[in-house]
Amino acid sequence: MNGRGQQSRFDRGDDVVVMKFGGTSVEDTAAIRRLIGIVQSRLSAQVVVVVSALARVTDQLLEAGNAAAKGHLGSALATVRDIYVRHEELADSLVDGSAHRALDRELRGEFRTLESLLHSLEGSRQLDLRAQDQLLGFGECFSSRLVKEALCEAGISAAHVDARTCIVTDARHGQASPVWDATNQQVRDTLAPLLESGRVAVLGGFIASTSDGVPTTLGRGGSDFSAAIVGAALCASRVEIWTDVDGIMTTDPKLCSDARVIRKMSFDEAAELAHFGAKVLHPATLAPAVRENIPVYVLNSKRPEGEGTEIAARAGAGNVVHAITAKRKVAAVEIESERGVDSELLRAVYAVFDAHSCAVDVMAMSPGRMSLLVSSTGALPGIAADLEGVAKVRWENHKALVCLVGKNIRRQPDVASRALPAVADMDVRVMCQGASDRTISFLAEESNVEELVQRLHALFFAKPETSPDWGEVSVAFCQAGLSPAG
Repeated sequence: MNGRGQQSRFDRGDDVVVMKFGGTSVEDTAAIRRLIGIVQSRLSAQVVVVVSALARVTDQLLEAGNAAAKGHLGSALATVRDIYVRHEELADSLVDGSAHRALDRELRGEFRTLESLLHSLEGSRQLDLRAQDQLLGFGECFSSRLVKEALCEAGISAAHVDARTCIVTDARHGQASPVWDATNQQVRDTLAPLLESGRVAVLGGFIASTSDGVPTTLGRGGSDFSAAIVGAALCASRVEIWTDVDGIMTTDPKLCSDARVIRKMSFDEAAELAHFGAKVLHPATLAPAVRENIPVYVLNSKRPEGEGTEIAARAGAGNVVHAITAKRKVAAVEIESERGVDSELLRAVYAVFDAHSCAVDVMAMSPGRMSLLVSSTGALPGIAADLEGVAKVRWENHKALVCLVGKNIRRQPDVASRALPAVADMDVRVMCQGASDRTISFLAEESNVEELVQRLHALFFAKPETSPDWGEVSVAFCQAGLSPAG
C-alpha cells in the first residue's frame, strides 16, 4: 500500500488500461467501429474508456448557448436539433432492438433537459461560466451513452458511469481543479467493482462536479485530463490517448512537411510542449501520470497498428532538441515604473494579470522595466487601465514564440550558437530563456513563423538519406492554440 492507502498495481497483479478517445475518434459510425475494435484488443486488461463529445459538438453547444442568451432561441433550438439528429443517426447505425429503444429514451431525456436550459438562458439573457459548464457537459453525456451501447451491441460487457458522480472539483467554473482525495476515493469506489466484474467502464471526459453536485468542467481539451485522473486513482498500468495523428511530432507538420513522429519522450519535455502552446495534450494531463509514474501513449485511432509516442519518466538518449513549438498570437508587453521593479510592483502586476485571467508565458526584468510575453492579448487594454498610476504598460501584438525543447537544452551552448546564425536575418529580436533547462525560445514576427520553424527544423532534424514512412498526419499536433473540444 502506498502513503494514501492505495494498493500498487504491482502488488495487485492485474492491469488497468485507461483509454481516452477524442472527438474525431468518435465522430461517425466508422470511427466508433474502430473504437470498438481497439477496445476489443485490450480486453485482457481491465478497461476504462473515456470519450469526448463528438467532433464539433462542444462548439455547437456553445454557439447554441450564446444564441439563446442573446434572445435567439429559435436559432439555438435549431442547432440542438442538428446535434440530436446526428446522434440518432449514429444510434440507428450502431444499436438495434430493445437496446436502441432504451438508448433513444435516454437521449431524448437528455435533449429535453438541454432545451429547458436554453429556455432558461433566453430568460436570463446571460451565459455565465456556471451555466456554460452545465451546457457544454451535454456533449460528453450524449457520446458516452452512445459508445457504451455500441460496445454492448458488439458483445462487450460495458457499463456507463456519469463522470460527474466520481470526479470532484472546486467551484472554479470553466476550468475546475480536482479535489484529489475525494476524487480518488469516488473513482475507486465507483469503478473498481465494475472492472473486477469484467465490465468496461465508459465515462464522458471533461465533465465533473463540485462536492455539492454542481456541474463543472476541466477546461477545453479536458478529456485527456479526465483519463489521467482516473488512471492515477486506479493505479493504471498505462493511459492511452487515442486521437487522429500518429503521435507527437517534432513540429507542426502544417508548418514543416519534414516533421516526424517522436517515438519516446519524457514527462518533463511533454509538459514543456504543453506549456508553450503545443497541441499535444491538455496542459494538466501529465501531472497525475507523473505522480503515479504511469506511462502515457499518444496513438492514432485511424491507424491503431502504429507505435505512437510513449511519454514516460525517462526518454533515453536522442537528439538534444526533441521538438520545436510555435505559439502564435503572442503579445510582447513592457511594464515600466519610475520607482523601479520591486516586490510591491510585482505583487500589483501579478494581481492585475490574475484578475484578468491573463497568464504570463515568459518574464524578464531590468531595474526599471518588466518584459512579459502573454497570449491573452484581448485582456491587455483592461490590464493597462488597472495599472494606470502604478506603471506604464505598452505592448506589441502579432508576435510568435518559437521554442526549442529538449533535455538540458540550456546547458548545451552549441544549440544556441547553431540556432542564432540560422535565424539572424529574420528579426528575431529577443532570445528568451525561461526557468526550465529544457527550453530556449525566440520571439519573432508572426508572419515569419513558418520560415523560422523550417530553418530550425532543418538544422536540428536533418533528413536521413532515405526518408522513412512516418505515416499520414491528418492534423497538426505541435500546433499552438486550443485543443479540440473535450
